[in-house]
Amino acid sequence: MGIEAFRTPDERFDGLPGWDFEPRYAEQDGLRLHHVDEGQGDPILLLHGEPTWAYLYRRMIPPLARVGRVVAPDYPGFGRSDKPLDPTWYSYDAQYAAVEHLVCRQLGLSRATVVVHDWGGPLGLRLAVEHPDRIDRLVIMNTGIGAQAPGPEWLRFQAFMRRVGTAIVPGQLVRLSCATPIPDDVAAAYDAPFPTPESKVGVVAFPELVPTSAEHPSAPAMLAVREALRAWVKPALVLFGDSDPIFSIAHAERMAALIPGAGPAETVAGASHLLQEDRGEEIAERIVSWLAEVT
Repeated sequence: MGIEAFRTPDERFDGLPGWDFEPRYAEQDGLRLHHVDEGQGDPILLLHGEPTWAYLYRRMIPPLARVGRVVAPDYPGFGRSDKPLDPTWYSYDAQYAAVEHLVCRQLGLSRATVVVHDWGGPLGLRLAVEHPDRIDRLVIMNTGIGAQAPGPEWLRFQAFMRRVGTAIVPGQLVRLSCATPIPDDVAAAYDAPFPTPESKVGVVAFPELVPTSAEHPSAPAMLAVREALRAWVKPALVLFGDSDPIFSIAHAERMAALIPGAGPAETVAGASHLLQEDRGEEIAERIVSWLAEVT
């Protein structure tokens, strides 16, 4: 039997502001998984976090597509991808398998730059250390990896998600994660993939996948990735919003110190956790400039 999943009706994605990219799909284990694929050249893989989807990168895709082939997937449970209904389906390994399948088997990407944010960090950094023959560069934004909570603010977020469950309104969570106000139609675009309670099972499951101790099921794999990053000598850009209550500048500095290929941590002024919303065009141009220096 296949995986029982919710498929968001395609019309929910009609007319979203700033979102006119052609949807592309891959199949994995009976799930239809969505990604954007724009531009030509060496790949630039954009990995989103919780509770967002590829829409988070809408302002970055066009400038990046001028210098490379931009691929921006939606994980199972998010965006235009199918959303498994069983909470126990969701795991670090299952989400990683979806990204790995797309990159290595479906698209066969190589010489890639991986841009990671939030949950994209554990997924994309694992991809880099397990497939160094395919990944040449890293851009690391407001994320971490290890076996402990990022801090008390994150623990409060986890407790909040446990309380509200599938009543969560993703667009409101996005509002709270930005330094600058977002328009109502943009908030609604973040709600578009999730029209029913059962469509939000993945959004609710993801905070539980973050290890808060070495005994957590996700911990061994994440600790292995963290250790492998100590040998990453290829180029890495650590770029954090300066006003993130969860991943602070101190987190950025520790990430930069961990990775030999990284220069000093850089910050984006006036940007909170969702720095792509706060300063999307600026970040894209900074990445373009950095790529010109390291490639």
